[in-house]
Amino acid sequence: MSKEFDVLVIGGGPGGYVAAIRAAQLGFKTACCESNPYADPKGEPRLGGTCLNVGCIPSKALLHTSHLFEEAGHSFESQGISVGTPKIDVAKMIARKSVIVDQLTGGIKGLFKKNKVTLLNGHGAFAGKGEAGWHVKVGDELVVAKQVIVATGSAPRHLPGIPVDNKIVCDNVGALDIDAVPKKLAVIGAGVIGLEMGSVWRRVGADVTVLEAMPDFLAAADQDVAKEALKVFTKQGLKINLGVQIGEVKVGKKGVTINYKDKDGADQKLEADRLVVSVGRVPNTAGLNPEAVGLKITERGMIEVDDHCRTNLPGVWAVGDVVRGPMLAHKAMEEAVMVAELMAGQAGHCNFDTIPWVIYTSPEIAWVGKTEQQLKAAGVAYKVGKIPFLANGRALGMGDPTGFVKMLADADTDRILGVHIIGANASELIAEAVVAMEFAGCSEDLARICHAHPTLSEVVHEAALACDKRPLHF
Repeated sequence: MSKEFDVLVIGGGPGGYVAAIRAAQLGFKTACCESNPYADPKGEPRLGGTCLNVGCIPSKALLHTSHLFEEAGHSFESQGISVGTPKIDVAKMIARKSVIVDQLTGGIKGLFKKNKVTLLNGHGAFAGKGEAGWHVKVGDELVVAKQVIVATGSAPRHLPGIPVDNKIVCDNVGALDIDAVPKKLAVIGAGVIGLEMGSVWRRVGADVTVLEAMPDFLAAADQDVAKEALKVFTKQGLKINLGVQIGEVKVGKKGVTINYKDKDGADQKLEADRLVVSVGRVPNTAGLNPEAVGLKITERGMIEVDDHCRTNLPGVWAVGDVVRGPMLAHKAMEEAVMVAELMAGQAGHCNFDTIPWVIYTSPEIAWVGKTEQQLKAAGVAYKVGKIPFLANGRALGMGDPTGFVKMLADADTDRILGVHIIGANASELIAEAVVAMEFAGCSEDLARICHAHPTLSEVVHEAALACDKRPLHF
């Protein structure tokens, strides 16, 4: 006996569960299969993928707790608040994080029930094709679906010769469950995960050293933002070493020794209690059995798709980290909605030019669109509006005036080409820029819109005014 569906989604992460919900909303008989890669006391499949279980959500919970701890120890006194020397209960911090994860992953099951999505326990693997549709083996069952959406996500990239045990040597999973504040923490990789996890453990007392192979810091960000971030993070106490070459890594029962060459080629040695390896992620196609149906995989291990996430097979789609483009949960969700709507004959669309990027450090970093270096390289004539938070009353009142908003607009048409923010609540402020760019807005459009006072959003307003060299408060 086989189970038959209109749509089968393989994977229950952000791309997968959103695809399943939207497909069901559009009238498709929909199922979503998920195995159990994350610890579950009942052995049931945990939805939410990396994002909810060991990524976006738990890391933000730890970042919030560690931020409050640092505020209590270093910022309260300047505002007249005396609390003594704060203490951190790491076990309670980790437990709180886990409660939030359980609440949200369980919530997705509730959404499946509400939208009549069938949840199947097991990893999906292609088995062939018949007259009724694609054959997919899910656990011990055979599932037949007219259309299949692959949303199997990604896994942490590990370095050869550095075995990850998630005790002494951790990837993003282990970094979220360190059971005590390490005296010395080493981080390989100065990307999003490395900076966020490094920030968490630095705030609660660890001596953190970050080793980055690239010669430039945050090369993907606008260089004005990257320079400011490097200055601020260094002042906070993160030791960031660029242009390093990792050599032999020796792991013992109580710690790890990393041998490396610095940017000048000199031999260096770093000893630490814990090591976090955060050198990117790789698409997860293990166990999918693409060979059985001829599903094309690129040289980088990604499923080959067109601009609308169609694979080379009719009725088979792929979204999220397993396909080209940024490995971001919200990108996966947008692709998921697009695919479901295209299957229903609607005009689904995903605009890669307006996908925001966020790093949840303190200050936060967020951007959308082109960087200044990209515009220069492309020979695009542009104008710049740049305003510091130091000129903003709300930022001063919050005691956090670090950073700035930088807006880039076309010199001829005034259309907004990119917005880059480093500062408090940058992750929220970037949404205004995304909306403006999605509607092909100009800096003049934002400059003419009334922003509430006093708010941090006024700095976005001032940056728009500054594109026309007419800021009012700076």
